[in-house]
Amino acid sequence: MFLSYYRSFSSRTIVSRLKAFLLLLLAQMSQQIQKITANGKEMVSNPKLVLVQGTLNVVMKQNVTLSCLSEPGSPPVRYILFKHNQQVSALNRSDLSPALFTLTISSARDVGEYKCKAEYNNSSGGKYSNSLNFTLLEPISKPVLSSPTSQAKKGQNVSLSCFSENGSLPITYLFFKGTQNISPQKTMQKRKAAVIFLFINSLSDFGTYKCRANNSFPNITKYSNAFNFTLAEERSHSQPLIISLGLILLLLIIGLALAIPFFLIPLYKAKKFKSTRSQIGLTSRVNAEECENEVIYSEIEPVRPEEEYINFSVIRREEEKAGKRACATVYSKVLIRD
Repeated sequence: MFLSYYRSFSSRTIVSRLKAFLLLLLAQMSQQIQKITANGKEMVSNPKLVLVQGTLNVVMKQNVTLSCLSEPGSPPVRYILFKHNQQVSALNRSDLSPALFTLTISSARDVGEYKCKAEYNNSSGGKYSNSLNFTLLEPISKPVLSSPTSQAKKGQNVSLSCFSENGSLPITYLFFKGTQNISPQKTMQKRKAAVIFLFINSLSDFGTYKCRANNSFPNITKYSNAFNFTLAEERSHSQPLIISLGLILLLLIIGLALAIPFFLIPLYKAKKFKSTRSQIGLTSRVNAEECENEVIYSEIEPVRPEEEYINFSVIRREEEKAGKRACATVYSKVLIRD
């Protein structure tokens, strides 16, 4: 019984494997049939675009060579090179050799994505290859080394920034003090400055600093300008007090200068007039019995220094009483001789 079961199992296994083999064979035959065209030629496959000379990172006036080949395929085959879906060049091959396209990078318009297409002559079909993308390398410009402050003192933290305005990314920066580098390399993937921070610990930290920049452009490395920190003078605690006292003294001098023409000179003139009036003996021409009044003499102001006469006004205040007439204001001129 066991032997009969084993024979039955083995026969089923052989049949299933035979079916799988036949299905695989039919699939391969179907693929071969699909590759045969109406005129008996084998259909082209997707070609391969390969860079055989140069690099994908190119510089101006550089030559690069591209190879395009479709295999399998029955010659003759027409190969067409495209850049951004625009035809650049076309070559016919009557054998199974690849089509070689040589390009010269003469401007920024020559870089970008390239593809090739393989087709038979006068055929509406065709297959496209993989793409290759060229990048134009630009040499870097001289970097600029700078800091927010040019003066520092011991125990202060400072920063240095290095920046190259032009050049293909990424750009690698390195900082130096004298001829010794003082930081690891900093590679910037964006157009930004590389920054380092320093601690001024002693006078030896006030040396000459520089930075270096380079990118993928061959054989080009540029150094920055030299930068030096200067020692900042430490101010004494008494200096603000001295400045405050100087300002107060200056304000007193200005106040005294303003007081002389507005207060001291008029006061001097008034005293001089008072003494002159007492020598002349001015009197009122109005009878004092007829009018009770108080005569007030005003301050005398000279009309012109060269004249002997000055004008002044007499202001009379009076209280009118019943039975007495009103008193008038009297103006006069006084002759003053020195």
